[in-house]
Amino acid sequence: MAISSTSALKSLSSSLTKTPLPTFKLSPNLKVQELNVYEINERDRGSPAYLRLSQKEVNSLGDLVPFSNKVYSGDLQKRLGITAGLCVLIQHVPEKKGDRYEATYSFYFGDYGHLSVQGPYLTYEDTWLAVTGGTGIFEGAQGQGIKDLPAELTGTPVPPSPSVEPSAAAKAGEPSGRGETKERRAAIRGERGHDVEAKSRLPTLIR
Repeated sequence: MAISSTSALKSLSSSLTKTPLPTFKLSPNLKVQELNVYEINERDRGSPAYLRLSQKEVNSLGDLVPFSNKVYSGDLQKRLGITAGLCVLIQHVPEKKGDRYEATYSFYFGDYGHLSVQGPYLTYEDTWLAVTGGTGIFEGAQGQGIKDLPAELTGTPVPPSPSVEPSAAAKAGEPSGRGETKERRAAIRGERGHDVEAKSRLPTLIR
């Protein structure tokens, strides 16, 4: 399983010579699912931060970019969570007007769990990042498939463009991963006879 990284982090840019990817044969029993979400930097989280460890005026090897952005459903109608991670600058390529970063970060989907990814990040073209693991409904995701994803994670996405914006309702909504309310959690506790929140091993969402 892999995730496509578009130019969501507009402040970064990178370059890497393209090499042909190896061809893999997929198991006939493998179910392919496409997770469609938007990672958007709304400039309200103090993100990204640029740490010039190289102490050079030009972006250089070793510079760090920690970041955290908001995650919305592909149709931009619901706030789902956040991303949090770190990009390490590997190579500055002036002729491409960009840089190549090595990215390691996670998508936090509240009660659904989280999904971790790693790989090259290029801001001037799409790249592919490998899924390295996950929790909750993403448990076991390491290129071998995962359980059926909920509809809000696989719905038809809005075509990518620099001008995409979440709906007003999505911006105003609280990120929960499942859209659960206190009333719904109380109802679940009543049905199961125990406190689901106290026993849940899934991570809570970092706002």
